[in-house]
Amino acid sequence: MNLSNNTVLITGGASGIGFELARQLSARGNKIVITGRDQARLDKALQQLPDADAVRSDVSSVKDIELLFERIARDSPETNVLINNAGIMRDINLHDDAVGVEDITREIDINLSGTIRMVKKFLPHLKTKPAAAIVNVSSGLAFVPLPISPVYCATKAALHSFTQSLRVQLQKTKVKVFELAPPATETDLLRHGDPQDLKGVSIMSVEDMVSAALKGMEKDQLEIRPGQANQLKFMSRLAPEFILKQLSRPVERMLSNS
Repeated sequence: MNLSNNTVLITGGASGIGFELARQLSARGNKIVITGRDQARLDKALQQLPDADAVRSDVSSVKDIELLFERIARDSPETNVLINNAGIMRDINLHDDAVGVEDITREIDINLSGTIRMVKKFLPHLKTKPAAAIVNVSSGLAFVPLPISPVYCATKAALHSFTQSLRVQLQKTKVKVFELAPPATETDLLRHGDPQDLKGVSIMSVEDMVSAALKGMEKDQLEIRPGQANQLKFMSRLAPEFILKQLSRPVERMLSNS
């Protein structure tokens, strides 16, 4: 895929992986539009991305997606790349009565439903372009769960499956479908957890991870698994019980302290 002279829409582009994708793609001569729920973060991001545009938009809101599409169709009709990056990750104790029935699916609303709805809304537009791409950002945890974050991991496994199906359905179009499955990456998403849980984990810098992702896209590598994400997929097939037990240690510690 040619990674210059595109117009790229990135959800969750104000920080972390989304921001770094915006920064590196902008440096390659692409026009960038980022979205996010926090206007202050968007404003801060634009200070470092002076040529980019930003739209406050929440992917868990159908109305926001509709309004975003209207804005893109009007102001950036040449948009030909959609990167579905918006996501949240929480440690959830399913024994905790304080976690309500409605709140328990918040990651599904953002990570999974938001991505599926964005694809559905923007796909007819992308299909009109001579060359287009959809990039769904999943996780190395799509292949084996981290049980202390059960809903997050479930959304990423489902997103991996959805992306495979989407790729098959779009194989006769000009829309390429990429999946980026990051490993543990130095972002705010990673910092929310207990430092003990990261012992022995090789953490990739966000700059290196995004650089590897873009190299994969240039080579038309449709499933991109930088760093330890590739090992997680391999181990999920070679020794699934072993790798699950390794990733279950945070839950075992949580239960012993409860």
